[in-house]
Amino acid sequence: MSIGTGVVLFVIGAILTFALNIQVEWADLDLIGYILMGAGVVVFLVGIILMARRRRTDVVTRTEGSADGGNATRRTVREPGAGDEVV
Repeated sequence: MSIGTGVVLFVIGAILTFALNIQVEWADLDLIGYILMGAGVVVFLVGIILMARRRRTDVVTRTEGSADGGNATRRTVREPGAGDEVV
């Protein structure tokens, strides 16, 4: 959702900056457009980072007293598009 919001903010900012040729006394539309484009880029990048962090899951299983008398620890990392890998 934040990726789409970033794109929308960037597009609205680009329209305000480059497509509109009107002047209003109370606001500088070029500056508002540049601010919206910057905010759109930031929101887009945050959305990409959050999506990348959310796609990886770690599962740690600890068992007491294995067959040889010691402790056994198994760590499973699940990546998108890959099977379980034991580390």
